Amino acid sequence: MKKSDFHFELPEALIAQAPLAERSASRMLVVPPADAALVDQHVRDLVDWLRPGDLLVFNDTRVIPARLFGQKDTGGRVEILIERLLPDNHARAQIGASKSPRPGGRIQLDAGGSAEVLGREGEFYQLRFDVPDSLESWLLKAGRLPLPPYIQREAGVDDDERYQTVFARNLGAVAAPTAGLHFDDALLAALRGKGVEFGHVTLHVGAGTFQPVRVDDVRQHHMHSEWLNVGASLVEQVRATRARGGRVVAVGTTVVRALESAWRSSDASPGGELQPFAGETRIFIFPGYRIRSVDALLTNFHLPESTLLMLVSAFAGKQRIFDAYDHAVRERYRFFSYGDAMLLFPAQHPEPTPAGSHTD
Repeated sequence: MKKSDFHFELPEALIAQAPLAERSASRMLVVPPADAALVDQHVRDLVDWLRPGDLLVFNDTRVIPARLFGQKDTGGRVEILIERLLPDNHARAQIGASKSPRPGGRIQLDAGGSAEVLGREGEFYQLRFDVPDSLESWLLKAGRLPLPPYIQREAGVDDDERYQTVFARNLGAVAAPTAGLHFDDALLAALRGKGVEFGHVTLHVGAGTFQPVRVDDVRQHHMHSEWLNVGASLVEQVRATRARGGRVVAVGTTVVRALESAWRSSDASPGGELQPFAGETRIFIFPGYRIRSVDALLTNFHLPESTLLMLVSAFAGKQRIFDAYDHAVRERYRFFSYGDAMLLFPAQHPEPTPAGSHTD
């Protein structure tokens, strides 16, 4: 399986540069399995596709204002993107500079304080920050929100609110779980009124989510590491949902990665079951992998040749996904973080219908 198998042509004009005025006004392409027709809807119509007793699972990570600027002690300008907060005001970060800083070098930060370069591993640097507070608290006042590289503008005041989900609570991501950006209070209330239940996992999305696949054979690709927590309460919610015949619906690929990372075999369940798990994951999901933890997936449109495009292809079928992407390009859907959404059902399941309608 080659990286080029996941290439498609995307007009630059379809890359969303800003969010819509209303979160749930984004379009939603419903992708049933097999040869059933694609359905053009809006995210607010999600309530019609879910049933009482279904469980929506959200990623409740919160984006860090992780972008900083400064100057090396040798005079060169640098940009810092924090990837991971570590104990004792340490952090793992990417550094953009005309010349790579060396261990022992110091960076004077424009926002005050400084950072010492402790070392480097691959593209990430280990930094120790000398700032007048805990690094997490200081960043909330001094850092800038890091927008994805394909958004060709600086982050504005509106992004501070719109590049966070309304249920974000656990600080630690450097990129938003973008499928969750479509949910507002009105949509959540409508879903709750329908009898849909909500659950949460935490997966701190890292800057590695934007890294391209650099090998031709996708099986040779090494995924970046991200921290996640699937708690015991969410595991019980999933088990109860399945026991009553409800469906587990992931809001975003990060939820799928978290749940699949927490899927474990046991003596009682040789085929595996969801179990509580907190720790690192490098799980890489591409066609040939069977996703077992979710029954439907709401997700945005992803970059060509990306690991996320490979994940959704594993879930709904590669040809089905590419047919849907062709449709989305023709119909001028908006792509990537601030773009529109897709509601995917796995190819092996019966065709879904909006709740309240029937198939004969």
